Amino acid sequence: MHSTRAAYDEVYAYTMGRPGFILQHVVDAFAVQTANDESTPISVVFGLVGLYLHVEKQFSGRRVQRIHMELGRRKREWPRVYLPADRGSMTVADVLAASAGPERDMAIDNWCRSVWTAFGANRQTIIVLLREYQIT
Repeated sequence: MHSTRAAYDEVYAYTMGRPGFILQHVVDAFAVQTANDESTPISVVFGLVGLYLHVEKQFSGRRVQRIHMELGRRKREWPRVYLPADRGSMTVADVLAASAGPERDMAIDNWCRSVWTAFGANRQTIIVLLREYQIT
């Protein structure tokens, strides 16, 4: 049985060089799903931004990465976000269990959707933040 971190490391390595820079979606989903009180606000907010843009706006990982860079140019206090007890029905272990290739790539999308849905209470916070930066 893989530990959560070991499963993440394996999926991370798998996504390196995959089309659309899906590595970004893996980083975002994992950062959000495993967030706790010790997580940096920027990592959770950026993860939520990435999930929102991917799941709701169909942004590629490369485009999400560019948005993260744009957000990071300005120093600011990041909004507080709600960390729910339920983090989604899928985990990185479920992604790793899918066969490498299109099936695993689809599992990554489903994992992102699962995590974004679980963190849905933060949707408006993320939309407001992106509007401040005139994104989407």
